[in-house]
Amino acid sequence: MPAEDRSLSPYTGWTREHWERAADGLVRAAWRWATPGGALLDLPGRPSRSGVRSDGLEAWARTFLAAAFRTAGAGGADPRGLLGRYADGLAAGTRGPGRADQESWPLILDHHVQGQPMVESASVALGLRLTRPWLWDRLDDGVRDRAEEWLRGALRHTPAPNNWYLFPFTVAGFLESVGRGDRETERAVERGLGLLESWYRGDGWYADGDGRAFDHYNGWALHLYPLLHAHLAGDRTLLDRYGPRLREHLEGFALLFGGDGAPVHFGRSMTYRFAAGAAVGLGAVTGHTPLTPGASRRLLSGCLRHFLDRGAAGAEDGLLSLGWYGPHEATLQSYSGPGSPYWASKAFVALLAPAGDALWTAPEEPAPAEGPDRVLALPAPGLLVQTTGADGLARLHNHGSDHVRPHEGDAPGTHDPLYGRLAYSTRTGPTATGNTADNHLSVERGGTLSVRSRIHPLGAGGGDGWGWAASWHRPVFPAGPPMVPGLRVTSVTVVRGRYELRVHRVTGLPPAARVRLTGWAVPPGPAEGEPLTSQLLGLHGWSGPEPQEVRAPQGTAFTRWAVLPRLSAAPGEDTAVLVALASLTGSPSPRPPAGVAVVTAADRGAAEVRWTQDGAVTRVAFDPLAVSHGGAE
Repeated sequence: MPAEDRSLSPYTGWTREHWERAADGLVRAAWRWATPGGALLDLPGRPSRSGVRSDGLEAWARTFLAAAFRTAGAGGADPRGLLGRYADGLAAGTRGPGRADQESWPLILDHHVQGQPMVESASVALGLRLTRPWLWDRLDDGVRDRAEEWLRGALRHTPAPNNWYLFPFTVAGFLESVGRGDRETERAVERGLGLLESWYRGDGWYADGDGRAFDHYNGWALHLYPLLHAHLAGDRTLLDRYGPRLREHLEGFALLFGGDGAPVHFGRSMTYRFAAGAAVGLGAVTGHTPLTPGASRRLLSGCLRHFLDRGAAGAEDGLLSLGWYGPHEATLQSYSGPGSPYWASKAFVALLAPAGDALWTAPEEPAPAEGPDRVLALPAPGLLVQTTGADGLARLHNHGSDHVRPHEGDAPGTHDPLYGRLAYSTRTGPTATGNTADNHLSVERGGTLSVRSRIHPLGAGGGDGWGWAASWHRPVFPAGPPMVPGLRVTSVTVVRGRYELRVHRVTGLPPAARVRLTGWAVPPGPAEGEPLTSQLLGLHGWSGPEPQEVRAPQGTAFTRWAVLPRLSAAPGEDTAVLVALASLTGSPSPRPPAGVAVVTAADRGAAEVRWTQDGAVTRVAFDPLAVSHGGAE
C-alpha cells in the first residue's frame, strides 16, 4: 500500500490509489488458484452445497467484477494484465459448459437444481459490460457466441423468489448493450423491474422478495443492479425512478456504519463484508446521494480498511476468508463457499468515479455516526436506527424484518438469529443458535425457550432526540408442541441517547411459564483501548432490577467468547407488562443505568416511564398501540 495521506483523508488516510491497490491485491491473490486455462479459481476451503465446480466459477466471476470496476474506472488502464487472463478464462469456460473436465463452466439451471451459476452470470455479464472496449470487443466471434449462449441460460431458467430475478435482468441488460437483445431479453428486463416495483415498501427500502426480509441486500443487490444498469445505459426514465429511492435509502443507511468503519452486523451473507458500502459508492458515482463526497469516502474507505486491517484477507495468502474478520462458521450460510466472500467486490463500484471526481479529491468528513446523537425511525421496513457520536456506535432495532417466506407459517425452523433478535450493532453480532440468544425476549415453558420467527410490525416514529418502533410476534418452541394457543408478545423499543427502553406485553402465558430478556453480547473483558459495555436494568415486572450474567461460549462474529446480561420473571398470571432499560456503549467507565428512568405507572394495558434527567415522560399503551414522549405523539 502507498503511504497514508492524512491531509486529504484525515480519518482513514486512504486515497483512490489505496483502493486500486486493494482491488489488484485481492484479484491477484485469488488467481494463484486458477486452473491451467484460467476458467475457474479453485480456492481452498470447505465447499458450498453447490459443489467445487460452481465454487470455482463463483470465485472467477466475483473477482472479475472487482477487476472490471478497477479497469473501467481507470479508463481501461490494466497495469496487472488482469483482463487478458479473464478473456482466456471466458474462452476456456464456455468451450463445453456442463462437461466434467478441468475448465468447463457449469450450466445455468433452475435455482433449486444447483442454480448458483445464475448468480455468477450477473457478475460475468456486468463485468463484460463495464470492460466492453478492452475485452468483449476484442474477442473473436466464436467466443462471443459461446458466452452469449451460456449467459442465456439465466434467461431460460427459474431464479430464487427474491433478488435473484435481478441476475437475468443484468444479463439481459448486457446483451442488449452489445446489440444482442431480443424478445427474450426484453421479457427478463420487464420481469425483473416489475417484481422490483412490487417489492418496494418505502423509506428507500425494498423487501428481498414477497416477504419482509430487509437487510444488506438492499444496497448490494436491489439498488445496485437496476440503478447501475440505468446509469450505464443513460436511461433517464429509470434514473428518475430509482435514483431518488437510493438517495432516500442512504439517508438512513449511512447511519449504519460505525465510527470504526464497521457496518451494522444484521442479516444473511455478512461474509460479503465491505460490499455493504456498495450503495454508498453507487450514490457517489450516480449523484443520487444525500452525502457530501468527503462523507461518502469516509464511509467507503472506513469500511474497506476496517476489514483489511483486521485480517479479513489472510496475511499468508491474501484470500478473503469465510467469516467476518477471520473465519467464523456461525456467520455463514450453506450456500457460502470459498469464492463467496468476493461479492465484497461490489464495493469497488466506487472506482467508477474517475480520479478527478470530488469523491476522491474532497477532504474526508466525519461519518454520520460520528456526529451528534441521532435517532431515525423507518416505518416502512419497521426499523429504528440509533447512533451515539461519543463512541461512534450505530445500533439497529428490528421490529419489521424477518427471514420467513410468505408461504411459511410461524414454525421454529423459520427462526434465524440474523433477523430474529431485537437489536443489532456495528460492534456486536448475534450469538450462535446453540448459545443463549442476545437481545431477545423468550418465554420458557417446560425448560424450552421460545424463539421469534415471523415479525409483525406495528409502527415506528419519534421526534427530536427520541424514537420508537414496535412489533408483535407469536413465540414458537423448538422442542415439544411448537405453539401455545393465544400466546403473544408485543414489543416496543424507545430510544434516547445511548439508552433503550424496552417495553413488552406478554399475553396468554401458560401456568408456571417464565419470561427472560437478554441484552447485548460483548467480550467478557473489554479489549485495551476499545471498551464495550452491555447494561440491562429491570424497571418493572422482573424478579429484580439487576441482571444475571450468562455466557455464550461460541462467541459472536466480533469475539470468540461473549457474555450478556439476562433478566427473569415468573409473572404467575396470563398477562404481564415488563419494562427494562438497556444500553450498549463504547464510552469508558459509563455510569450505571440505575436512576435514569423510573416506572411511574403500569398495568395490563399501558406503562408510563419518567426520565429523571429532564423529567420527560414516555407512555406506551397497547390497546390500541400508542407511544408518546413528553407529550409528543
